[in-house]
Amino acid sequence: MHHPTAIARTFLVATLASLAALSAPVVASDTAGAAAANAHDDQVLAAIAAQVDPQRERRSLERLVGFGTRQSASATGSATRGIGAARRWVRARFAHIAAACGGCLEVASVPQVVTGPRFARPTRIVDELGIQRGRSDPDRVVVISAHLDSRVTDVMNATADAPGADDDGSGVAAVLEAARVLSHYRFPATIVYAVLSGEEQGLYGGKLLAATAIARGWRVEAQLNNDIIGNVHGQNGVVDDTHVRVFSEGMKNGLGAHGIREVRSNGGEVDSPSRNLARYIARLAPRVLWNFHVRMIYRTDRFDRGGDQIPMLAAGFPAVRFTEAVENYHRQHQDVRVADGIAYGDVLAGVDFPYLAQVTRLNAITLASLAWAPPPPTMVRISGAVTPNTLVQWSAVPSAVGYRVWWRDTTDPQWRYRRSAGNQTRLLLPGIVIDDYFFGVASVGADGFASPVEFPGSAGAFWTPSAASSAPKSRNGARQVAPMHR
Repeated sequence: MHHPTAIARTFLVATLASLAALSAPVVASDTAGAAAANAHDDQVLAAIAAQVDPQRERRSLERLVGFGTRQSASATGSATRGIGAARRWVRARFAHIAAACGGCLEVASVPQVVTGPRFARPTRIVDELGIQRGRSDPDRVVVISAHLDSRVTDVMNATADAPGADDDGSGVAAVLEAARVLSHYRFPATIVYAVLSGEEQGLYGGKLLAATAIARGWRVEAQLNNDIIGNVHGQNGVVDDTHVRVFSEGMKNGLGAHGIREVRSNGGEVDSPSRNLARYIARLAPRVLWNFHVRMIYRTDRFDRGGDQIPMLAAGFPAVRFTEAVENYHRQHQDVRVADGIAYGDVLAGVDFPYLAQVTRLNAITLASLAWAPPPPTMVRISGAVTPNTLVQWSAVPSAVGYRVWWRDTTDPQWRYRRSAGNQTRLLLPGIVIDDYFFGVASVGADGFASPVEFPGSAGAFWTPSAASSAPKSRNGARQVAPMHR
């Protein structure tokens, strides 16, 4: 249930005491400065969160549901029904946002004709993109995505009503609202707002997005994929409007035999870039949003299921999936009907808009924090075997003014302890035994925003150029990713 006083407090910044508790124990000289920097950054992020409007998201979702069906092979010529009309409406929304911000968004449609067992014939899918170019590091990219297409019980049925309110109209509404809010800010890095198609037929929109990122030379630091983010009433009777699940993979793709041996010997099974991105999101939520928290799920996706983050992971890019805390499977992949007293179908009534706005706020502040922060350090490495001390070293990031070294118990899900390294690229931790902890490093920018933590070695590297350069090329020269199935 929602309480007016609770919703009103959504945008309040957490107290400095809470901030200290989240990061304690730390070196005393680092605590005061870091807490002050966090407080300033949190005020900026709270202002962003305050602009997310659940009523705008409701209107967007009403419009999406109004297209009747958005099945990937549905009508494209109609002005009012089918995937084609829905895509044109999304494109128009991006164009409207671009006009309102003085042309800050490049609006792009990326098409591809695909075939597969869930298509009756070759079908044209289109990724609709709004690209907000970074000012100083435009090739560094953070992405928010959702899929536009919907389905009923028979995935091949392209004519029946498939409202797709929660799956995944909720995600599309979040992408559009994040674009509207963030377009009025300027960032060093590029933000890509991506509305994809063909997800229900085999993650084709995600594959196309990964291929586009590789072909355009994007250094994707994060993809926040939003899929089913608007429901608070679980089929099991649980109601939860204070959590969102963030799914993240364990070991990243493409480590190779040497990298896997390194992980097996020294750790990293739970420290992929995607996992540390999830930790970043989880720490950010309670700092800015009142009574809203992340449940980190140590899986790439729900059990034996998948979403459009998977092709991005296959291409070597860090990616996570946002999904509501509790699901109602009567509303997913179902014909709209009533049977045995149970209402089936993904209709508008199944979406809780104050909750959807909370998930959108978390996405928006994460994108802003990442895009304002420097990229994570590179070449992080540790040494100190058979000594009582640990030495942490890394390569400098040109846009960073400082660094924080983090460590935690090997069984701790979240980074717990930190020390500032100033602007140095090495830090000795006296009395911290290398055998007993995991270590990592974050970059800090001039305005206080910090990057996610990068884990030592190849297991934790956020950007691995070889991952993109080794992907096979298509006839037109664009890099392609391996086929994936939902």
